[in-house]
Amino acid sequence: MSLTHLDAQGRIHMVDVGDKVDSERVAVARGEVSMKPETLRLIVENGLPKGDVLATAQVAGIMAAKQTPNLIPLCHPLLLTQVDVQCRADEAASKIEIAATVRTRGKTGVEMEALTAVSVAALTIYDMAKAVEKTMRIENIRLVEKRGGKSGDVVLENTNA
Repeated sequence: MSLTHLDAQGRIHMVDVGDKVDSERVAVARGEVSMKPETLRLIVENGLPKGDVLATAQVAGIMAAKQTPNLIPLCHPLLLTQVDVQCRADEAASKIEIAATVRTRGKTGVEMEALTAVSVAALTIYDMAKAVEKTMRIENIRLVEKRGGKSGDVVLENTNA
């Protein structure tokens, strides 16, 4: 297997996608922020002094997806056609589940944008609630699905759950 981000001399370079065919691209990523039940209750009830944690995390995730090429050195700037970030409280497991779906029509996929959206949404939750709990854990950030492109569709986890 050759690494596409290395040139013939083994130096890092940005992959040339100019000859690739435009296609619909979709990526779905997920992650979680685990916390004490009391912290989750404060978040759900909007009881934290910094404001609405879940809405802020959602906006932060959307903004982060759009900034991915500024954060990850070899990512291409992409025209994203949709970024959807959802944050859901799971009271039984005492965590917030984050899901990001990113779409584009282009020459390269949006996996990094979806992963970045989840990561920054999780960091935002941590930042807004750290005054009441410093032991929260950002966990299990992963790509669960990608569609489009030369490699086709890959489903790593049921995304309808």
